[in-house]
Amino acid sequence: MVKITETSLRDGHQSLIATRLKTSEILDIVEKMDQVGYHALEVWGGATFDSCLRFLDEDPWERLREIKKRVKNTKLQMLLRGQNLLGYKHYPDDIVELFVKKSIENGIDIIRIFDALNDIRNLKTAVDATKKYGGHCQIAISYTTSEVHTIDYYVNLSVEIEKMGADSICIKDMAGVLLPMDAYNLVSQLKEKITVPIELHTHQTSGTGGMTYLKAIEAGVDIIDTAISPFSGGTSQPATESLYYSLLNTKYDTKLNGEVLNDITEYFTKIRNDYLKSGLLNPKALMTNPNILKYQVPGGMLSNLMSQLEKQGSFDKYEDVLKEVPRVRAELGYPPLVTPISQMVGTQAVMNVMTNERYKVIPQEIKDYVKGLYGKAPVEVSMEIRERIIGNEKVITYRPADDLLPMYKEIKEKYKDLAKNDEDLLSCALFPQVAVDFITKRDKIEVIEEDEIIEFNLLMA
Repeated sequence: MVKITETSLRDGHQSLIATRLKTSEILDIVEKMDQVGYHALEVWGGATFDSCLRFLDEDPWERLREIKKRVKNTKLQMLLRGQNLLGYKHYPDDIVELFVKKSIENGIDIIRIFDALNDIRNLKTAVDATKKYGGHCQIAISYTTSEVHTIDYYVNLSVEIEKMGADSICIKDMAGVLLPMDAYNLVSQLKEKITVPIELHTHQTSGTGGMTYLKAIEAGVDIIDTAISPFSGGTSQPATESLYYSLLNTKYDTKLNGEVLNDITEYFTKIRNDYLKSGLLNPKALMTNPNILKYQVPGGMLSNLMSQLEKQGSFDKYEDVLKEVPRVRAELGYPPLVTPISQMVGTQAVMNVMTNERYKVIPQEIKDYVKGLYGKAPVEVSMEIRERIIGNEKVITYRPADDLLPMYKEIKEKYKDLAKNDEDLLSCALFPQVAVDFITKRDKIEVIEEDEIIEFNLLMA
């Protein structure tokens, strides 16, 4: 039997519609999804937190609590970027531990923890906290290909992270570049060395995702990530129903409820059509692009690049930017293209193309990366590129978070008149301006509603 993690409530809509699925759209179907027999529902983390606050005027913590109220049979899963949490920089250990604690308290069962550079020093605090507060700790390896990213590299890395305390290990193929035979060989070798369950996450961008899953299943993978068909394909995951039917009545049968899957498909088809009509779902995000095997651009990064170039009226530069991405990546030491590194590399590629001069404009995040503030690059950045980006500035070689002082007391004092609880404080710590604006607006609405209730009660008295 192969287990299925359903991603449509997190990575599916993150990859296709820039994480704009509303809480109401989730709550209307999540009880039905709880009846399917999934191993887990991925519902939180990644870009959902930022998107709720920034674009949807919704509280991400409230979304999680409301989902938890309705899901009784299926584990809830989130994606966490190690020391980055859900933001785009490293946070102090006390904030990382508190965030993990509150995530579990508010309803998360499985925390998938990864580091964009596979620097395990950046995983330890989140891993230890997940174990401490009773969550299932799934550590992910960020899969990519380069001169150093061999099968031996990933097997040795997996052995290390199992020793760290992983309850399961995920091969996180965020760009959809893991080819079928490579998947078979990687999973086969992992099964010889690893005792915990192995999960595989890929994207359908290159068109190889379904084949990759089948070969991984033959090699013994325990769990695969899929998205319900209206939010699958293209830059998202392979379709849940396609894998369900492919494995039906075989020794790998998923044991999912096919009738309930049909109901969920009908529901999300209407929602997908609405997003297509509004333009938020770009049809290009649903297309197959085998060139991704060359560019290695993840689904969420691809949809964001499209959106960014369209807003600038420069969509004609799209292919040029895609070609520039692997050049920048190689010059930066072959980092896996996953958040937050993917956004940084993508932005630098856009800058290089738009200015017609490479590295004329350099974002601060790229400078910080070269300084070692995100961790150790898989391959050392050449002296020429380093000097072009940071001049003679020092590069650190220790864990970046070692320089960060505890932050909780500081933010508690800073937001004492605004934050109602630790969840609010954490929102402010991760996204200061966005969270402050949201909480201010939210509390103003709550006060108005409370006044209206009081006024109504006085009238009725």
